[in-house]
Amino acid sequence: MARPTTNQSIEDYLEAILVIQQRNGHCRSVDVANHLGFTKASVSVAVSNLSRLGYARKLADGNLVLTEKGMDYAASVLGRHRLLTDVLVRLGVPREIAEEDACRIEHDISAETYDRVKAWYERA
Repeated sequence: MARPTTNQSIEDYLEAILVIQQRNGHCRSVDVANHLGFTKASVSVAVSNLSRLGYARKLADGNLVLTEKGMDYAASVLGRHRLLTDVLVRLGVPREIAEEDACRIEHDISAETYDRVKAWYERA
């Protein structure tokens, strides 16, 4: 598998934090490491980068929280992921494969193409 681009990496971390927060009500670095299959050290570096970019903060209790900017970005990525997964499933792709493919597509799809796919999906 190709090494993720910087934006893809940021998007994967933001999406993971949001999904974990929605599922558990909170998120810690170890949760992100387990979710993404990365080491705690890699997550620590990523969290520092997310913080520096203004997307997330690590609280004194160890919980990770998304800033407003981070939440907006994460929600956008998660929305793309869910819609693309649903489109692929509707086309007959097994859900597990659709999830994996949507994860790859969500980072590379142009805004124009995504908007057209979304409009088509909402009409279908």
